[in-house]
Amino acid sequence: MKQIKITLIAFFLLIGTIAKADEGMWLPFLLGRNYEDMKKHGLRLTQEELYSINQSSIKDAIVSFGGFCTGEIISKQGLILTNHHCGYEAIAEASTKENNYLDNGFWAKNNAEEIPVPGLHATFIVRIEDVSEIILNALSVDMTEDERNAKIRELSKELQAKATEGTNYSASVSSFYEGNEFYLFVKEKFTDIRFVGTPPQSAGKFGGDTDNWMWPRHTADFSMFRIYANAENKPAPFSEENKPYVPKHALPISLKGVEKDDFAMILGFPGSTDRYLSSWGVEQAVTLEQPKRVDVRAKKLKIMKHFMDKDDAVRLNYSASYAQVANYWKYFIGQTEQVKNNDVIGKKQAIETQYRDYLKNVKMSFPVLGSMEKYYNSTNDIVNIKVYQSEFIYTVGANVTAFRYKFWADAIVAGQEDRAKMLAGRLGDITKDYFEGASTDIELDIIHHVLHMYLEDIPDAQLGPLAKKIKAKGMKGVHKYIQSIEKKSMFLNKEKFEAFNAEPSLKKLQKDPLFLLIMDINDAYTKATATDDLKVAKDNLQKANRYFIAGLRDMNPKKKYYPNANSTLRLTYGNVLPYNPKDAVSYDFVTTIDGVMQKEDPDNPEFVVHPKIKATWKNKDYGQYADKNGNLTVNFLSNNDITGGNSGSPVINGDGHLIGTAFDGNWEAMSGDIFFEQNIQRTISLDIRYTLWLVDKVFGASNLIEEMELVK
Repeated sequence: MKQIKITLIAFFLLIGTIAKADEGMWLPFLLGRNYEDMKKHGLRLTQEELYSINQSSIKDAIVSFGGFCTGEIISKQGLILTNHHCGYEAIAEASTKENNYLDNGFWAKNNAEEIPVPGLHATFIVRIEDVSEIILNALSVDMTEDERNAKIRELSKELQAKATEGTNYSASVSSFYEGNEFYLFVKEKFTDIRFVGTPPQSAGKFGGDTDNWMWPRHTADFSMFRIYANAENKPAPFSEENKPYVPKHALPISLKGVEKDDFAMILGFPGSTDRYLSSWGVEQAVTLEQPKRVDVRAKKLKIMKHFMDKDDAVRLNYSASYAQVANYWKYFIGQTEQVKNNDVIGKKQAIETQYRDYLKNVKMSFPVLGSMEKYYNSTNDIVNIKVYQSEFIYTVGANVTAFRYKFWADAIVAGQEDRAKMLAGRLGDITKDYFEGASTDIELDIIHHVLHMYLEDIPDAQLGPLAKKIKAKGMKGVHKYIQSIEKKSMFLNKEKFEAFNAEPSLKKLQKDPLFLLIMDINDAYTKATATDDLKVAKDNLQKANRYFIAGLRDMNPKKKYYPNANSTLRLTYGNVLPYNPKDAVSYDFVTTIDGVMQKEDPDNPEFVVHPKIKATWKNKDYGQYADKNGNLTVNFLSNNDITGGNSGSPVINGDGHLIGTAFDGNWEAMSGDIFFEQNIQRTISLDIRYTLWLVDKVFGASNLIEEMELVK
């Protein structure tokens, strides 16, 4: 009976997802596979209007914002709309005690007032090409995974060079379906980006960590930037002579609003999903990896908040770091909880059972599922050391600064004088920037507490010699080593670093106690994770994943499979819909400004309402931004398929008009990056009318409204 039940679950699981409008992150240049279905759900555009190489299309209004979010062009003067949390770091860095744009908001009333953002970039997709045949024809089943990967890199480099020859474009080749297909992306990257406007963070982050991932939501999660170009409308470094970029396409903005069942599509750059992850991989993630990440991040957040609450300058400097840590701290909590609630492991096992049945009629000598199981079983005991490698080294300012000097040291040891000189200059500039906003108290306290956690969680056999020496002396050993770092490390002392930077010395670096600790932790990680057995297991997992997805597509030929997200341009389509998260609970598909006022709490920084917003609300001065009933919509729901990286993505109606900006998923479907939950997974978006109301009616930046094409 159990076997029959599992097989039936697998059958309905797989068949039930065929041609669903909501699930799927589709490649825009392959929309012919979905176009008829999109029309059935309300699309009224041609394929060429969505994606075209030779004429203006919607894809020409979509940018990868900084490489970590999405933005959309909303005027013929290169105005970008994205999320507040996507622009958060730029806003915080532009803020000072005297000009506190993070807390008070900012609106440039003309181009001269716009603020340059060094290091920020916006990238358009020029075209996408399927190069699978070229690459796959050069590969063979006899190749090792290393040989296969080397050949893919070689061919990709050739294809990229050919695609960009004689242009200012760049290109990349990405793998899809775990190495079963390959697509070439040709891009145009602009680097002169300027900060144009933001509401105060009391609006842009309304609800804070409490409301993050939750519905109902009442957040004005948006900010605005502008692309500048040279006289030829091409990318150029920052210059006073540059002009606002004239885009190939800017999204018209709908004032009609949203109704239940309205068509909604989202284009953007989703970062990473793991929809084909095995049951063993899911189990490792939710029982070992994510709980440990939550523990470490909770400690970091507590320390940062303690010092941020005491000093406004520290708060401004650490606001972006705090937000980044907090966002995925809650994400990991939610994903772990919902994987269990939604029985994702059981659903994965059902698919694996069907795959086993499929293999009975297929010649397959390679142990696909066995290789998956073996890999995760053999890596369970190194999960913690992998977590600390990233959480301790890569997400603590002083630690990552120290770690970067490993590459300079390696160049010195290898006798690569030119490379060492280049690295010294670059690292010196990066470290100077780090010291501009660093708090020694925060950095040292995090190092102290996370080091203590590391020594408790990592078995002695996996510790490096320095960590063993510290641990052998107990808490006194930790305290003494932290005192040594505080007193001697140049990565916590600006004057010491400047002296080193003026005359870099390998001998001095190798005496720095923080550098020595970071190298000890990194070397221990490398030793634990780079064994020959694990290399074989990892190669076999890579091959198993490739065969597994090929098998799924073969055994369900009528199903339209989509590849995992990998930061490439995708389109998802669906409808504006409410949902029922559990028995006797029903959620509407919109929230209004009245809900903002109901949540207001002047004593809680997460729920403070700006006086101008409250005053304009009291006067019911909604103007053309009110809905047909005279209400002002704030956020709305759709069943689109998004993930991190889609933040800031445009939500577009069937006529190609902008209706909102995507910024979040819902709590009940936090397992969605691993398994899409058809009935309850929702995208939370900011209604464009609330955005425009704040810009225009509340904060008076009508100059920006005048740039836009509003459709009534």
